Amino acid sequence: MSYIEKIAGKVSRCFFCEAAKNNDDKNNYVVYRSKYSIALLNIYPYNNAHVMVAPIRHVPSIELLTDEELLDLMKVVNIVLKAIRMEYKPDGFNLGLNIGRTAGAGIESHVHIHIVPRWAGDTNFMPVLAKTKVIPEDLEKTWERLKKAIQSISLTPV
Repeated sequence: MSYIEKIAGKVSRCFFCEAAKNNDDKNNYVVYRSKYSIALLNIYPYNNAHVMVAPIRHVPSIELLTDEELLDLMKVVNIVLKAIRMEYKPDGFNLGLNIGRTAGAGIESHVHIHIVPRWAGDTNFMPVLAKTKVIPEDLEKTWERLKKAIQSISLTPV
């Protein structure tokens, strides 16, 4: 949270737009692309396999999306949920959509949905005592696992 508060309103470029334009999925941690949406790992995750799904078009709120974009966004959320369930077997998920800085949006100019897998007992004393969250898996490994899981899901293309 301290990182988000420090950069809120100070980000000069949109990393969602940068990742959408750039084909270097590994370095941008992009796990999935569709016609209208992009899914990428959060590089400051709340938990392992924390993914953000955003429309490719740079808009601050979902009501500005077309019906096609909105449907595509939710289809990508479903694909990512299936992949995380298959690969990580979480006990549940937090899905979050923050619109506007007051609502907690760290990047308020480009709407996105957080997908945070949760496991029983995944909270402990570290965030309280050390203001730190322990993420036991390297982002590169998470990216590889999710890309592989998504590729193995046999869905009709979005």
